[in-house]
Amino acid sequence: MTSGESFYSGIPVFRGFTSLMDPVLYSPLPDDWSIGVADIVDSTKAIAAQRYKAVNMAGAAVIAAMTNALEGREFPFVFGGDGASFAVAPDDIELAREALAATATWVREDLDLTMRVALVPVSVIRAQGLDVRVARFGPSANLSYAMFSGGGLAWADAAMKRGEFAVEEAPAGAQPDLSGLSCRFEVMPAARGLILSVLVMPTRGVDSHAFRKVIEDIIHLVERSPEGGRPVPPQGPPLKWPPQGVEFEARTRRGGPLLARRASVLAYTLFAYLIMRFDIKIGGFVPSLYKRQVVENSDFRKYDDGLRMILDCTPQLERALSDRLAAAARDGIVRYGLHRQDAAMMTCFTPSALRSDHVHFIDGARGGYASAATALKAMAA
Repeated sequence: MTSGESFYSGIPVFRGFTSLMDPVLYSPLPDDWSIGVADIVDSTKAIAAQRYKAVNMAGAAVIAAMTNALEGREFPFVFGGDGASFAVAPDDIELAREALAATATWVREDLDLTMRVALVPVSVIRAQGLDVRVARFGPSANLSYAMFSGGGLAWADAAMKRGEFAVEEAPAGAQPDLSGLSCRFEVMPAARGLILSVLVMPTRGVDSHAFRKVIEDIIHLVERSPEGGRPVPPQGPPLKWPPQGVEFEARTRRGGPLLARRASVLAYTLFAYLIMRFDIKIGGFVPSLYKRQVVENSDFRKYDDGLRMILDCTPQLERALSDRLAAAARDGIVRYGLHRQDAAMMTCFTPSALRSDHVHFIDGARGGYASAATALKAMAA
């Protein structure tokens, strides 16, 4: 076990999302670690062109590339819709640099998007009077996700957007190892009225107790709704063949002409579709168990210096959330963005279907987090 792995695995997993804001749950990152950040330039334009899946695939690719570069070792990360952030130990900094550089090249060449990537030392963040602390939230017994507090992640993201700490793209033709990355499921229509993308950030210099109270109020409102607003149907997301994500999955594969990769993905996804459709057990793979894990492992709420949620909610819950956030904004406590849509979507990272720790990243299917961020920026302007 590496020093980075031992640090992260030593952080206790908490289960109840309502305790998210308890500072006791968060451990400061070692000073010699770094923060990796990535986002899509002009994601608003890409979303206006209805390129939702491409934007989400790019963000999830950062996490897949890093996980594969670390050969499956656990590390703290968070998916942000049009990007991702993670923390990396000094022993793995060069692996992270290579993975980010290759992912940026792949995103430009295969997805026709521009991705900014950067590596920011934690020591530099602390020199700004901020911190990076990490907790581990377990949505189920299968796995845990990282949560970040301290303001450092938001500062690193802003520094990247200023062009600081940039990682240069890899040479043309470079491709990261994106094994396990896919987006085969169909979009998930709202079952309770609408899918709401929620992004809540503290205002600069706000009292931490006041901000914590607002976040806890929001979480308690959501917890009273069925299944905590989870946008993934209890029976799992819809699956059709051929899947919508064939082109993206073909482009994640290495080697050979694109046409041959497409044919390979079509054949494999047909096999997988038939297994899932007719509940056929193959070796140690049990379709019904996998579907249940997909639901349990869906990453629809998180905290990375601000609260992010994709909720399937009633109009009444939307009004309650909007009213509470508007009041907190008037009091100067929060900046927030909400985006309404009719469906959610899922991008999957499944290194092995036989393991229970596959991760399923959730975003709104008509703009999602990126549109909520646009609304937040408009509020701050």
